[in-house]
Amino acid sequence: MPTSAAEILAQTQEKNVHFLRLQFTDIDGIIKNVEIPESQFEKALDGQIMFDGSSIEGFTRIEESDMLLVPDFETFQVFPWESGQGKVGRLICDIANPDGSPFAGCPRGALKRVVAKAESMGYQLMAGPEAEFFLFHRDSNGTAIPATHDTGGYFDLSPRDLGEEARREITLVLEAMGLEVEAAHHEVAPGQHEIDFKYGEAVATADAVVTFRFVVKKVALMHGLHATFMPKPLAGVNGSGMHVHQSLFTADGANAFFDSEGLWEMSDVARSYIGGLLDHARAFVALTNPLVNSYKRLVPGYEAPVNVAWSEKNRSPMIRVPARRGVGTRCEVRIPDPSCNPYLAFAAMLASGLDGIERQLDCGEPVNRNIFEMSQREKKRLKIVQLPASLDEALDFLEKDKLLREALGDHIFDHFIFNKRTEWSDYIKEIHDWELERYLDRY
Repeated sequence: MPTSAAEILAQTQEKNVHFLRLQFTDIDGIIKNVEIPESQFEKALDGQIMFDGSSIEGFTRIEESDMLLVPDFETFQVFPWESGQGKVGRLICDIANPDGSPFAGCPRGALKRVVAKAESMGYQLMAGPEAEFFLFHRDSNGTAIPATHDTGGYFDLSPRDLGEEARREITLVLEAMGLEVEAAHHEVAPGQHEIDFKYGEAVATADAVVTFRFVVKKVALMHGLHATFMPKPLAGVNGSGMHVHQSLFTADGANAFFDSEGLWEMSDVARSYIGGLLDHARAFVALTNPLVNSYKRLVPGYEAPVNVAWSEKNRSPMIRVPARRGVGTRCEVRIPDPSCNPYLAFAAMLASGLDGIERQLDCGEPVNRNIFEMSQREKKRLKIVQLPASLDEALDFLEKDKLLREALGDHIFDHFIFNKRTEWSDYIKEIHDWELERYLDRY
């Protein structure tokens, strides 16, 4: 892994790289890039490439539009495909103001700030996402259509799993891009897939999620398919989630969540971290599940979590603590979906967990019964509340959460709220097919 401009320049020559993509994400998590030719490599590596920030969602006003791209040398990779113009490399960048100071609206910068706070408390967040996606057909014009390419189910093989070849190639490309893939398989719904890569430090893992989404879409296109990370593209089947396994490690490499003498072999730190997640869940869900469509996945009956609770045995609550202990002690937050901006989602969850540690919150007793089968009275007795049922409701909780505003900063927080309020407003103005089918003739 290169750590200097000289090493990157040497690799670009050795690997026949003639173009570099300087990548970043906007506040909504959409990947953006400025591509430069070989003649500009040294300038780019010196952080001197500027772009128009006023053209990017949630960045700057038109009168203060010039922004700098500051590359992270450790993210340098070369795409494994080649065109007639040679190979293309990429660098993930932070965004800076023209004077070189960090830009307050940079999502990657927001996560770095929360990670720095964790480090000041003696912890490093390790995260491992499990991202799901659908593969759909394209019509004769190349337009994506919501028709699945197979009838496979969980862990099915060919001939039922017709996405096998695309999934294998995605895995090979991800490995060529430096990700260690641990598993790849068909998921529950027809046309639905999951590829898991090894857990890692928070910022590097968020970078990996961005890379993953790009590679999946690119390889699907090469196979004549369309990959979507839309949480619920089809009614009546399971939606796509992105469960995020989380643990804190100390400076000496010990898992801070493990205590052989603690309740459930979990440390006070682990229980307080989970307590913080539970306390802020109804607010940070707006960031981990940021689309109107996200809340059509978070409904009972399709294995998605809707209850603010934790368990060390079953998957019906929003947080599960897998059975493994020792270095593998962790919590699995089952709320997020793969449409989220991973930098903001990770920042929100980490900030919530750290708040739980600082306030010494307790996560309470685990709920090891199937919450989906409980009555409302039972859930009320156990003080189990539900996650917001819509993006609008989630934003109401987020707006009131001072901790998350502080974690993300006013710029990102306010722009995110504005973007999503606008999205909700646009949605409720529309007349949808369901309404026409149900009401047009009847009333």
